[in-house]
Amino acid sequence: MSTCSRCGTQFSCAMKDADPALADQPCWCTYLPPSVPVPSAPGASCWCPACLKQHIIEQSQTLPDKPLDNSA
Repeated sequence: MSTCSRCGTQFSCAMKDADPALADQPCWCTYLPPSVPVPSAPGASCWCPACLKQHIIEQSQTLPDKPLDNSA
């Protein structure tokens, strides 16, 4: 089990926890839009599904829409 570095909840991370039964399946997070870089700082870890989904929602509400590129 992994521990969310944002809220402390335990969750399963297929990339880190190496469950042999899920070895050929991608982690649940790969199905979500990319929103934060993979943690690389010492002691950092992934976020649980609830925290990552909430972060994506918050990020989508605060980032301005990209203008369409009509130059082509």
